Amino acid sequence: MNINKKVDEFKKDIVTSTQDLVRIKSVRGEEEEEMPFGEGPTEALKYCLDLCSKLGFKTVNLDNYIGYAEYGEGEEYVAVLGHVDVVPEGDGWMYPPYGAEVHDGKIFGRGTMDDKGPLISCIYALKAIKDLELKVSKKIRIIFGANEETGSGEEIEYYFKSEKSPAAGFTPDAEYPIINGEKGITIFDLVKEINVRGKENSIKYIKGGQKANMVPDYCEAGILINDINIIVNAVKEFTDRTGYYISVEPGDEVIVVKSKGVSAHGSLPELGKNAIMQLFAFLSELQLEDSDIVKFIRFMDKHIGMDVYGEKFGVGLQDEVSGKLSFNVGVINADEDKIKMTLNLRYPVTCKYEDMIMRLDKTIQGTGIGIENMEHQPPLYFPQEHKVIKILSKVYEEQVGEKAELLSIGGGTYAKEMPNIVAFGPIFPGEPDLDHQANEYIKIEHLIKNSKIYAHAMYELAK
Repeated sequence: MNINKKVDEFKKDIVTSTQDLVRIKSVRGEEEEEMPFGEGPTEALKYCLDLCSKLGFKTVNLDNYIGYAEYGEGEEYVAVLGHVDVVPEGDGWMYPPYGAEVHDGKIFGRGTMDDKGPLISCIYALKAIKDLELKVSKKIRIIFGANEETGSGEEIEYYFKSEKSPAAGFTPDAEYPIINGEKGITIFDLVKEINVRGKENSIKYIKGGQKANMVPDYCEAGILINDINIIVNAVKEFTDRTGYYISVEPGDEVIVVKSKGVSAHGSLPELGKNAIMQLFAFLSELQLEDSDIVKFIRFMDKHIGMDVYGEKFGVGLQDEVSGKLSFNVGVINADEDKIKMTLNLRYPVTCKYEDMIMRLDKTIQGTGIGIENMEHQPPLYFPQEHKVIKILSKVYEEQVGEKAELLSIGGGTYAKEMPNIVAFGPIFPGEPDLDHQANEYIKIEHLIKNSKIYAHAMYELAK
């Protein structure tokens, strides 16, 4: 048995098939008849299933939501879960984002790394197992999702209407060695009804941030006040003392105070500078009418401030596996009637949702602040001694020649959508993470290397 030698025979086909798939612009589009996620994802799904059919695998298309290719017999199956849809290409590309051009041993294009290249590697990995007639006790199934990037999980929900959960598996949707822990993710609003309509020396509105899972780099407030010099002087004193970037200018009806921060991903708020909370720090010091909105601001400045771990808010959970809870204030919208602040909290992998929510409730008790629109994704955690982790660690160490250090992350991978699987590659240690970036690429040598690793992983999990 020489899996690696067999994979080498497929090198040209792996490259060509990756290029063909990348050339399909599979950004989610408008729903059409028999195309739940639009034309692009449907075409990419059909390409993968047609390729697998030509290579001799059984294929199933579940109404263009999701599909799979399968090898082997048995009641149970091992899953390899990937997605054929991509995020929009954006600007700043050196080469056409759907050209799949090869330069310096790299294929450039949207989806080359996330997840189209790795999926093609998996297809030919399974082809190697099939051609070598390796005996397995479980079926091996490559699952092609068509809607991962929008994060709604519709395709996985549709899959489980007719299919059972895998016994084990992995997703090539992250990085090596192995991600055995993904924090629990919550997104929710803190809401309070207020009444400051028409009051002098009060705040008329606040708006800032774009998404819950981004550290906001801009926020502004409109203040009803007669003397702009009061604000100007306060801004100068505050910025000199804190170093925060706050500015002021006259508006149509109000004085506009602006805060500029530094954006970062909501899973790593410590890498950014929160423009909303900078502005709150300034506004909490202003001599304004002691109104509902000012009370809310002062409460949040006291219990959050620039803390990104939830310690001031009483939710500072942590564990040895994944570290501290991350706390990000992502969006603020307030007018004279209502204030809504959108938060993104990610709690450690060995903690429970109830641990966090109980502490959250305790902090806001008696304030009139409510929690609305709670979205929750439980943590994923496979301990080091778990069978899947032991097998994937063995494969990685044998094929790469390096120790398989286990990783825990604040973000979420496709592994969270399906039981009994973990994220395994395709980005090697030391390589840049270009997912969702301009000039995304995959090295051809890594396409082949991934195929060898994934072939061994499939076989070891299924034998």
